[in-house]
Amino acid sequence: MQNPAGTHAEKVLIDWLRTWKGSGDPKGVATVNCSLFHGDRLYPFDAVIWTPSSCVVIEAEALVERMEGELEVPLNGPWRVGDKLINFEGNDKRTPLDKSRDHTFALQNWLAERGLGQRVVHGAVLVVPPPDSKLRVTQLWSDPSFEVLVGDDPKRLHDYFVGLSSRGRPQWSANDVAWAFRGLGILPYLPAPQDLLNEGFLGPVDITLWHGGPQQAQAEAYAEEQAQLEADAAAAGGSFRVPTPWFAPAQLYPRERGDINFGRGFMRVMLMLGMIVAVLWVLWVIIAGVVAYG
Repeated sequence: MQNPAGTHAEKVLIDWLRTWKGSGDPKGVATVNCSLFHGDRLYPFDAVIWTPSSCVVIEAEALVERMEGELEVPLNGPWRVGDKLINFEGNDKRTPLDKSRDHTFALQNWLAERGLGQRVVHGAVLVVPPPDSKLRVTQLWSDPSFEVLVGDDPKRLHDYFVGLSSRGRPQWSANDVAWAFRGLGILPYLPAPQDLLNEGFLGPVDITLWHGGPQQAQAEAYAEEQAQLEADAAAAGGSFRVPTPWFAPAQLYPRERGDINFGRGFMRVMLMLGMIVAVLWVLWVIIAGVVAYG
């Protein structure tokens, strides 16, 4: 995490993210108050959070007055609670949803232009109300890539990221995150390769992406450690070593350090069984062909 911000909503967001340190908490890396220059326009991001399975652009907005009732969020137009229009901190006349869509699409297009268009990018709006407010969000539209959350309880944001993690397998690698940090001009805040791998991001690691940053020494130490481990493994098991293919169950559904995920284990087993059935079917076809025409 980097760039502590001055707005109330961003401070609330930072305080919540800093508590995510347990084994059951969402994994990933966050940067707060960064920006992207794309298409001759500057896009300021309140926060961008990378997890192994997704990237989320968060728009953090604070309400200026205490309110109660249903917060109606239309696809276009002003937000309301009953007949009253919602006012947010700042002078931007766009709704938080409009800003979230602009920022999310800008980051997604920027990534696509650099060969990362297949990566998942989500947009989320965190609405932080004053104390004692009682709001319920009613989204008048449905889009799985955008979500509006009331920031009166850290569990809402926690559950949102847990839900995102359960939707798909890891896509983001440590190299992808490092490349994004370099492109966004926030290389000084890029975590060490070891830290990203411990968070569940995929390997292998290209340590040149860390060159020029404060974690360069850590990256080079990691590379030396990996080289030594490979040398030790080669010496112990002989010179012949078959690399694990990309389609292996352990590669598609890797184990997460310090966590037991029964869903991943089930998928590894089912994929392995499917591969065995496919191999047996091919062998049966070959044997049947030999018997019939041999």
